[in-house]
Parts: sequence; C-alpha cells; structure tokens
Amino acid sequence: MATRLLLLLVAFALPLQAAEVAGVKFDDSVRLADTALALSGAGLRQRFIFDVYAMGLYVRDAKSDLVMQPGAKRVVIRMLRNVDADTFTAALIDGMRPNHDEQTMKALEPRIAELSAIMAQMKEARKGATITLDWLPGTGTQVTVDGRFAGAPIAGEDFYQALLRIWLGPKPVQEDLKKALLGG
Repeated sequence: MATRLLLLLVAFALPLQAAEVAGVKFDDSVRLADTALALSGAGLRQRFIFDVYAMGLYVRDAKSDLVMQPGAKRVVIRMLRNVDADTFTAALIDGMRPNHDEQTMKALEPRIAELSAIMAQMKEARKGATITLDWLPGTGTQVTVDGRFAGAPIAGEDFYQALLRIWLGPKPVQEDLKKALLGG
C-alpha cells in the first residue's frame, strides 16, 4: 500500500510528458524566443460529432494563470478536417465574444481584422495543417502555418489573451477542451 501511494505521488510530481490527441503528437516542450515552454495540456476541439482540430498549449509555468501569465506562449492547432478560412476565423471570433464585453470587442476589432486577413490569405485550414499562434513579447502574436510565417505580427498582449480566452475563458468554446489544456 505504501509503495502504491509513493508511486502515485511520484506520478503527480512529474512534469507532463508528450501527449497524443486524435493521433496528433505534441512534444512535452518547445523553445520560443529563447524561452523554454512546457506543454500545459492538449485536447480535441469537436463541433457536433466532428473532430475539428487537436490543440496543445505551451507556457512557462503551467501552475499560474495561463491567460495572464507574462512571457512567450504558444498554441498549436493541428487540423483534423478541412475548414475554409472564413469559417475558421468566424469560429475564433465567436469564441471571443462570450468572454469579453462589447467595449473590449470593439477595441479588438482592428486586430481581429488583421487575423481575418491572415486567415483569408490561407484560404483554407486544410486537414493536416499545423497552425501556431505564438505570443512573442515585444513583437506580438505571430501566426505560422506549417512552419511558415503568415502575415505580420499582431500587436498587443491583450489580443493574445483574448485568443486564449476562446479556450480558457469563463465561457470556453468547449469545457472539456479547457480542462484538457489546463492539464486535466
């Protein structure tokens, strides 16, 4: 009994290891802007009965407030089905709205338009594509698609925080995805 308890305690003390979600593997850590980031959690975004994307969240400290935490952060989205750019962008915006008041959404509009333009250039988030949303302090939100920069960085840490609230806010797009990203 004591051995089982010790093993259980050791298991909870170990950092989160690489995860696999719907066949998509997420590394246990990444480097971004000379900062080591650890996988906080990974989960599956579903819409109705369809698997839309697998997602991983990388932060410096998984034990603090992940939205407000300072420093570099990364969201990795691996598409599990084709989604046209307009639908993908609309889904992101629809995920922001319930987590922000009207005034905040109004302030975010120019940067939402920048993100929409970046996604429009992509035309479609194709099955198998990897989209990353990086927060780089002093630079902004950098979008990459399959490892290539997509558009210019979008200014404002508040914008990246608004993106994170889509999945981690008080009204997330999917409660079990929020739990998974928080390491649950």
